[in-house]
Amino acid sequence: MRRPSPLPQTPGRADAGSTEQASAGGARGGAGGSRSATDGTGGTPPRRPARSDEPAAATNPADVNATDVLGGLPIAPVSGPAASPAALVGDATATVIPITAAFDAETDATSAAPDAQDDADRQLGIRDVWRAARARRRALRAEVRRFTARQRRRRMIWIGVGASFLVLVLGTLGAAYSPLFAVEDIQVEGTSQLDETAVATALSSQIGTPLPLVDESAMKAALVTFPLIETYSLEARPPHGLVVRIVERTPVGVIQNAAGYSLVDGAGVVLSTSSEPPAGAPLITVTGGTDSDAFAAIGQVMRSLPESIAASVTAVGASSPDDVTLTLGGTNTEVVWGSAEESARKALVLETMMAARPPETVATYDVSSPDAVVVR
Repeated sequence: MRRPSPLPQTPGRADAGSTEQASAGGARGGAGGSRSATDGTGGTPPRRPARSDEPAAATNPADVNATDVLGGLPIAPVSGPAASPAALVGDATATVIPITAAFDAETDATSAAPDAQDDADRQLGIRDVWRAARARRRALRAEVRRFTARQRRRRMIWIGVGASFLVLVLGTLGAAYSPLFAVEDIQVEGTSQLDETAVATALSSQIGTPLPLVDESAMKAALVTFPLIETYSLEARPPHGLVVRIVERTPVGVIQNAAGYSLVDGAGVVLSTSSEPPAGAPLITVTGGTDSDAFAAIGQVMRSLPESIAASVTAVGASSPDDVTLTLGGTNTEVVWGSAEESARKALVLETMMAARPPETVATYDVSSPDAVVVR
């Protein structure tokens, strides 16, 4: 806030007042008066009455403060050995300080600061603001990058691993589905009654097909034409091999029908048909045909027999699942088997009894209860 400047003094009046003050001061100085200074207008400044408890004011002219002379405004005191109140006041041109000029200088300095600020504000334009914002954003990005360096490094590692894995998978799939892994050789395993060459020829349509694109439906349709095949499995052996593993059906006997003699397995599947019974196959007599439970019991019993006993069986029959009987060739010895339960144990007990008592000496082996075997 600007402080108001005091009114300027008239030089003539100031000189006259100073002369009168000097005269009065000289008179009073000779009389031993105590007041030695006047205000700027030539009058005597009022003084408050001294109290009884205060010390008396100094009457030494050298102790007179210039503040008393100019009504509270500081000026430089007059120094020297002959300084007296008359000398302090008499030389008005030497002791008067241009107070107005001092106030004006202070006011100009105070008002110059806002003007300079206004000029600086006017000089700041949109371009300067944009530059400052750009510098701030750049510094912020630098700080963010510094504090997230570890996270970014970890992310780059994971991205590299993922990209490598993706490239590996895509490369593998591309190679697998390309002619580089096409089928060139078909191997057939597990056959004893079937001709391997015939089976491989039936599957020759898959030659030249990439291993992952092998048509399993087409291969199944080709293998179904072989009745002796019970199950099969496929195995790819890169780069060009295809293995077909076959499990053949096991014939359990021959059933006589209108077409002749049909060789069947344990599931009743006709493997072959001929006008004469094939050698080594027992004749099956069953009530209800191949779809009955009695035939299922016969098939389970025949598959559980060891090779030494199965080769000597010439006939097998059943009217129900619980009365399966076998006939041993050569001696026509009858084996009462009963149900198909515990067939493996019954086969082991029968083999042991036949070794102890040969069929030539026995008419019947009853193993329907393997814990109590009856030999007659």
